[in-house]
Amino acid sequence: MKYLYLLIINIAAFAAMGIDKSRARNHRWRISEAALFSLALLGGSVGSIAGMRFFHHKTRKPVFRIGMPLILVVQILAAVYLTRL
Repeated sequence: MKYLYLLIINIAAFAAMGIDKSRARNHRWRISEAALFSLALLGGSVGSIAGMRFFHHKTRKPVFRIGMPLILVVQILAAVYLTRL
């Protein structure tokens, strides 16, 4: 069940990056940076990073370039720690 959740949240994060990039190109309403980070924090960091790279979106912003991988590292460390309990 947890793997299904991770799959869904990562697909959603990846899609959100693509949708936001499309909206940026068309000068339309955008997905907030807080929402993009929230998806990553909820477990979608891999999808967010993949979306950033695939869509070339938010790659110039240091807060995303550093923040998303940092979230992933923290999530991996937390998962390792929790599996050792």
